[in-house]
Amino acid sequence: MQRSVTLLFAIACGLSVANVYYAQPLLDVIAEEFAIAPSSVGIVITVTQVCYAIGLILLVPLGDILNKRLLIPGQMLLSVMALTAISFAPNISVFFSGLAIVGLLAVVTQTLVAYAATLAAPAERGRTVGIVTSGVVIGILLARTAAGVLTDVAGWRAVYLLSAVCILAIAFTLLRIMPQEERKTTLPYFQLLRSVLGMYKEERILRIRSLLCMFIFAAFSILWTSLVLPLSQPPLSLSHSAIGAFGLAGVAGAIGATRAGRLADRGYGQITTGIALVLLLFSWLPISYTERSLAALVAGVLLLDMAVQAVHVTNQSMIFNVRPEARSRLTAAYMIFYSIGSSAGSIAATSMYAYAGWNGVCLLGAGVSVLALLFWAVTRRKC
Repeated sequence: MQRSVTLLFAIACGLSVANVYYAQPLLDVIAEEFAIAPSSVGIVITVTQVCYAIGLILLVPLGDILNKRLLIPGQMLLSVMALTAISFAPNISVFFSGLAIVGLLAVVTQTLVAYAATLAAPAERGRTVGIVTSGVVIGILLARTAAGVLTDVAGWRAVYLLSAVCILAIAFTLLRIMPQEERKTTLPYFQLLRSVLGMYKEERILRIRSLLCMFIFAAFSILWTSLVLPLSQPPLSLSHSAIGAFGLAGVAGAIGATRAGRLADRGYGQITTGIALVLLLFSWLPISYTERSLAALVAGVLLLDMAVQAVHVTNQSMIFNVRPEARSRLTAAYMIFYSIGSSAGSIAATSMYAYAGWNGVCLLGAGVSVLALLFWAVTRRKC
């Protein structure tokens, strides 16, 4: 797989998945516009995450039976229409309907990751997955920066309109450069969906790595869903641009973890996972000083995102070696737990902030990180 194509896949993944996360630094203005209670505003994130989980079950497995040259751009074009609807939404019903469709179709990122793993040479599969997956994490993080800046300049609706334009451009680019392919699986659709559930029973490594995915993205979501709340309120009272800029620290962390795929290729997946989970737990200490030191927050964000990316890349590199003919289904089965963790983290974070403030959020994140580390320690010899 040529490096230029790998980078294009990473960009496409980043642009697509960003649609699920643009709202996170904008929760306060969205809540104000549509009269959503502060304690309930986390539902904005949860809607897209739940629909993302549904898309993982219903759409990603199609990558094993349909021509991905048409499947991937087709889903992106449908996302363009939903994004346009959000940008002009006259009421909360249209807004949430658009978010639901965007969440459903954002799973195209996972089809791209599985396709990249298929195109890559076996000796470079972990590296390729690391680069493409870094596009996903960077897209999640830069979504906050872009959304904050655009909201301050042109309002929150401009965020979704610009995204529609970018997705439209990348869809036509992919349609031009992606190779034609033949179907390798002829399973009927409903049998294909049943086979996804069967993989949990058949593959122990999928079960273990999926649960790790749930833990790390619950911690990730606990931070990024609630971070806007202390930063936007006194005494900090930062602008949306300033809040979004903290995503840049996360990008640096994510880029720093791209080598995790290479370490997995060399057989160091378990060691990489353990070290990353220790860093994840430690990251909550500087994050807890957010209201007193923004420098401490930057350090904590860098550590947390590096840890999450390292575990995520290692997880995918390990499970993609199990069933080469079913990588889209393996991706769907694995990423369902990503959505479960992210959704639970979003709801828990905003509720905890309303109940116990920022210290409560940090204790919650640290608690989830401890569970992840303990789970890895118990299961590390089983896969």
